[in-house]
This record gives sequence, structure tokens and C-alpha cells, in this order.
Amino acid sequence: MSLAFLDTISRWAIPFLLLVIPLVGFLRKVPVYEAFVEGAEEGFTTAVKIIPFLVGMMVAISVFRASGAMEALSHAVEALTSRVGIPSEILPLAIMRPLSGSAVLGMATELMKTHGPDSLIGRLASVMQGTTDTTFFVLTIYFGSVGIKKYRYSIVTGLTADVTGFIASVYICNLLFK
Repeated sequence: MSLAFLDTISRWAIPFLLLVIPLVGFLRKVPVYEAFVEGAEEGFTTAVKIIPFLVGMMVAISVFRASGAMEALSHAVEALTSRVGIPSEILPLAIMRPLSGSAVLGMATELMKTHGPDSLIGRLASVMQGTTDTTFFVLTIYFGSVGIKKYRYSIVTGLTADVTGFIASVYICNLLFK
């Protein structure tokens, strides 16, 4: 497959779907516009339901950062992490990643401005963005929007996946880029 062919497919994929999906619905005699409006209404209702969870999480993140707890936690584990090849500059990003994707994106941008995107720290920040998830954001928004109250095992599973992704990121980046 040539690059031009893939470029053409990617350019036309969304317009194609925007044409084909309503066309298939019309051919199956689905009231397309009414189904769209009903789905939009459900989406709006869900968005309104998750606002309290989102506000609570954002306040908690702000308190965590403003109180200095994040820096204290980073400094507490810095001696251990520096021995295994984890740069201290990356620790706040690793701590915040399970909480907020947008905060971590800002942190990663600052790391890349400071150290460069081709530095070990820049590459590690990039790889971490792709291998870890915003566990508490996912639990707060998605579980809260559908009323799931018992998510203890989901927290353990999500944080285990985040730690695994972090360790794999450090290992791979040190292996490939050091």
C-alpha cells in the first residue's frame, strides 16, 4: 500500500461514514433524523448527570497539586526511582496520569519545551501518554454516569495497568533511547 493511497483513505473515511450510515438507516426504514435527535437528547442528559462527578474530581486534583502533595510524593520516591533509571522530572507526570489527562498533557508539553521532544524525558513523556490511562477520570465519569457504586476492583485493575504501563515505558525508553 502506498502512502498516497492511505492518505486518500484517511481523508475520505469520515465523509464516507457520514454518508453511508444515514443512507443505510434510510434504506432500513429507520427514522434517521428522529433517531439522531433522540441520541443527542440522551447524550445531553448523560452530560448533565456527570457534571457533579467531574467538578468533584477537578477540585480534588486542584487541591492535590496546590497543597504540594504531588511534589512531596515525587521527592519521597525520587531516591528509589533514580536508581532504576527513572528521571525525577517524569515523576509528577506519572503521579498525575491516573487523575487527569489534560493536566498531564500540559505537563508533558512543558517537559518537551524544557528538554526537547527527542530527549529521553520527552520521549518517555510521549510513551507514557500512550501506555497509561486516566483511571480515576474514567471511573468518575463513566461509572458515575451509569450509577455504578461498587468499583473497588476496577480501581485496583486500572492502577495496576497504569503502573505496568509506566514501568514498560521506562524500560522501553531506556532500552531504545539511552
